[in-house]
Amino acid sequence: MTETVSTLRTVGEHVELDVGDDIANSPRYNEDIAPTRAEQRTWSRWNVASLWVGMAICVPTYMLGGALTAGFGLSVAEALWTILLANIIVLIPLTLNAYPGTRYGIPCPVVLRASFGIIGSNVPSLIRAVVACGWFGIQTLFGGIAIDIVFDAIIPGWSNLGGVGEVLGFFIFWIANIAVVIRGSEAIKHLEALAAPMLLVVAIGLAIWATPKISLSEVLSTPATRQAGEPFFGYFLPALTAMVGFWATLSLNIPDFSRYARSQRAQVVGQIIGLPFTMLLFAGLGVILTAASGELVGETISDPVTLIGRIESPVWVVLAMLFIILATISTNTAANIVSPTNVFQNIAPKLINENKGVILTGIIGIALMSWELMKRLGWIETEVSVEGLYANWLLTYSSLLVPIAGIMVVDYFLVRDQRYDAIALYKDNAGYPAWNLPGFIAFLVPVGLTIAAMVIGDSSWFYSFYENGWFTGSILGGLIYYFVAAKPAGSST
Repeated sequence: MTETVSTLRTVGEHVELDVGDDIANSPRYNEDIAPTRAEQRTWSRWNVASLWVGMAICVPTYMLGGALTAGFGLSVAEALWTILLANIIVLIPLTLNAYPGTRYGIPCPVVLRASFGIIGSNVPSLIRAVVACGWFGIQTLFGGIAIDIVFDAIIPGWSNLGGVGEVLGFFIFWIANIAVVIRGSEAIKHLEALAAPMLLVVAIGLAIWATPKISLSEVLSTPATRQAGEPFFGYFLPALTAMVGFWATLSLNIPDFSRYARSQRAQVVGQIIGLPFTMLLFAGLGVILTAASGELVGETISDPVTLIGRIESPVWVVLAMLFIILATISTNTAANIVSPTNVFQNIAPKLINENKGVILTGIIGIALMSWELMKRLGWIETEVSVEGLYANWLLTYSSLLVPIAGIMVVDYFLVRDQRYDAIALYKDNAGYPAWNLPGFIAFLVPVGLTIAAMVIGDSSWFYSFYENGWFTGSILGGLIYYFVAAKPAGSST
């Protein structure tokens, strides 16, 4: 029997791959990471916007807003401006790296095959996946706490379980979250479309609840917590880096979602509509309510789950917690499960399909949060807090991941002139090397400099490389790749 050969065809602004036996039998291919077909590219600008609303309204967003004042020393007004500016900046890599996903219908790990090699793509992909699994664990913990609060309000004696109730909530949430993703991209699209308006209602409801109890003008005039006379930019730039770094991971794997967009216009406009002002709304709410929480409930509280739990009405507590659970599921689904699922498939496409990748993501998420679960069960004692880990992790991992974002942008737009050979991306020795050395040089140099800056510490001017790692890392990674990478002689459509 004659082996059929794969072909490419251009449909409008999309390139579609008709899979033949040559690709179907390739060890680098399975149907779940194959280019999306025309009938799968259904996401409008509103679907993309809903995706971002669903991801942006979450507990970590709220807490990051509060961390800008409590941890980074900014005033409330400075923090709000930082949030808006950071999310306008992060739109640049997000929209640019979404382009190859929309044009070719390919997920992030397959995009990375062009700049890091067919096998080499597993290295940056796996780094991204581990971070996502960590975030999956953190978000699942927040969702589990919300479930625990709901059960405490409606089930007599549940409070007697203490930390055991929170752990049970963790695993209930885990099962619900995994179940959504296993149902596929259409289930994710419908979840985000359902969640987005509800989550906006929660944010507005929190603001309405707090407004009569606080003076907004007094909160906005709250001074910075940094020492008097300390330079503003010394605090602003690390805070901006952390806020931009909040979506540093999504700036890499945005093709995982843009591959379903109807057009480039849909993904660009959808991201512009959905991200900056949603982040300003909810992170800004975190800034204001964290600053005002002492007046509201008598102590400073940086997370909305605990704050909502202090509302006197059990009915409103239960209703708000249900919304928090929905918010966390929508964020976790899109931001923290889809990416590692595609990564694990990229490593072994013939052994790991989408469902197996989802389960593997969930198991790793449990493992990475095992210390916190055991602490809540009373099995171990540790001074490490989720909040402290979260605040420090943001700055560090954003500095390590962002060179990849710069490399991806430069590779697609400057080195390859927006042309990939989509057939060769799914085959060995067909146009792309197994390991692309320029990609690793451009990645390892900024990472090495970041690690060196961390070791040297803040006594050196060089430490600013670490503090401002998102900017320095992405620019340096992109520049090195541009000068090191050889421009291909030619590429397919």
